[in-house]
Amino acid sequence: MFRFLHAADVHLDSPLVGLDRYESAPVDAVRSATRRAFENLVGLAIDEEVAFVLLVGDLYDGDWKDYRTGLFFVEQMAKLREAQIPVFVVAGNHDAASQLTKNLRPPDNVHFFSTKKPETRFVEAFDVAVHGQGYATRGITADLAAAYPAADGSMFHVGLLHTSLDGRPGHAPYAPTLSQLLAQKGYQYWALGHVHKREVVSQDPWIVFPGNLQGRHARETGPKGCTLVTVENGAVKQVEERPVDVLRWAVTRIDAEGASSTGEVLDRVAHAIASEADRSDGRALAVRVEVCGPVACHDEIASDPDRWTQEVRALAAGVGSTDVWIEKVRFATERPTDLAQLAARDDAIGSLIRDIASAAGDPAEIEALRASLVDIRGVLPRELLDGEDTVDPHSPETLARMVVEARELLLARIIRQGSVS
Repeated sequence: MFRFLHAADVHLDSPLVGLDRYESAPVDAVRSATRRAFENLVGLAIDEEVAFVLLVGDLYDGDWKDYRTGLFFVEQMAKLREAQIPVFVVAGNHDAASQLTKNLRPPDNVHFFSTKKPETRFVEAFDVAVHGQGYATRGITADLAAAYPAADGSMFHVGLLHTSLDGRPGHAPYAPTLSQLLAQKGYQYWALGHVHKREVVSQDPWIVFPGNLQGRHARETGPKGCTLVTVENGAVKQVEERPVDVLRWAVTRIDAEGASSTGEVLDRVAHAIASEADRSDGRALAVRVEVCGPVACHDEIASDPDRWTQEVRALAAGVGSTDVWIEKVRFATERPTDLAQLAARDDAIGSLIRDIASAAGDPAEIEALRASLVDIRGVLPRELLDGEDTVDPHSPETLARMVVEARELLLARIIRQGSVS
């Protein structure tokens, strides 16, 4: 019986461009999270006395800013060498050979697979064959797995592959292949990488995406970590998810419908944040808060969103022992009013509702909005365009949401400045 660890998409020292623009952001803690999670991975490997560790692509986020990233990796690998644990690595799209201009020789327990063709290495003490091929360039569109050798003999076979398989939402279609082709190779376990959400694609044979090691923004929520595999009598006996993240991301959506006051809305938000903190298992927590629904106090919130954003941020201080950072607050509440009735009015409110409804249904108006956003993006500094939550002028959903938000903001301001019933 033996165990091994399967991890992928570490993205060591991912720069997280624009993080310092976020109010009260724990910049150092967030930027060091990938290192601390990797340290946890190494510690877990040693504690579990694993036979080997697999790192399946995107160990690095791209070319190193300086040699400190490489030195950190070498130091961690030296700990595994001392514990006599070999490490097998394939390059992915972010750390493809063509992307890296700096390099340091790793300890002799670490093997980087060839980027030219599939290669096989053996862990003879456990009768294991490990197969893999890294990326020579970032945009691999060929089916690398097709050239992997078929299983031969009675050994336990593991395949390392950084791939999108037959496509996964939000991920570029690199090294595409089919799970059926992987199964035909006769391997007992396929260690995949590239997809940042954990997924067990198949259990016969085992085909697993472990997800990324550490969430880096609000699209990478929930537990993050690696997979611990137990092998007995030449077959996979157990596959376990093992979180190693140090900062957990969450998006909490609060339905404010029926709340009678801003105080009640805040109470609901506080309860939602506390629930997320309970699920973080004592880890630091980064929360994006979205408040929605028709609510009587909508105009009060919409007319001064900055004040209510700060009220939400203040709630984090009362969570308790968990370190909570409110990454962003978005209010998408609505007036509990029949828009058809408002549109029928013979005043500024009615005119506004009719004009916005007309614009929302006019392809020429939507195209003009899109063109304006493209022009604005064209003059903004690059660092303001690289965040994970930037406005996409080519997204119909984004444009539709902006029209609704503009309507609600204008209504709130008009109502605040005059008595409108």
